[in-house]
Amino acid sequence: LQEQHGNFSNLSFLRQLPVDIHLATEQVVSNLKTLRPGGIICCGMAEKRKTLTIESQARCHQECLYSIVNIPELIKSLAFTHISHDAGKFVCEGLYYQLLKYFQSLPQTIPCIFVHVPILNHSNQKLIQQDLNSIIKYLEQIITNHKRRSPEL
Repeated sequence: LQEQHGNFSNLSFLRQLPVDIHLATEQVVSNLKTLRPGGIICCGMAEKRKTLTIESQARCHQECLYSIVNIPELIKSLAFTHISHDAGKFVCEGLYYQLLKYFQSLPQTIPCIFVHVPILNHSNQKLIQQDLNSIIKYLEQIITNHKRRSPEL
């Protein structure tokens, strides 16, 4: 996907995070402070899932946080993506939760979603790439619209 994004020159990719909630969060937040993105799409592998899934929530103990992105609206036009209400109870959910909590502490609004990706194969790769491209475009549109309303971003 990264190689195909010449038309998305404003994207940055952070890959191969540690399999540790604290260390992964620390690494991502450090990069966020440097890069200052308008939005973030986290991805994790979900080998038992058959389609892309966008996580509706992240939990930590009894607290549940939600993305500011209208996920039902986002998936309306996607052919190979569904909403999930279970981010996995491990590093993926822990990282998503910590990022959503971090974004709450910032003065500006930053859209963030977590996408679980199934194992890629010849039958699903094109569908996954198409939907991920659409997800990126949707998030870019949110950021563009928000900047028009809030020039401080």
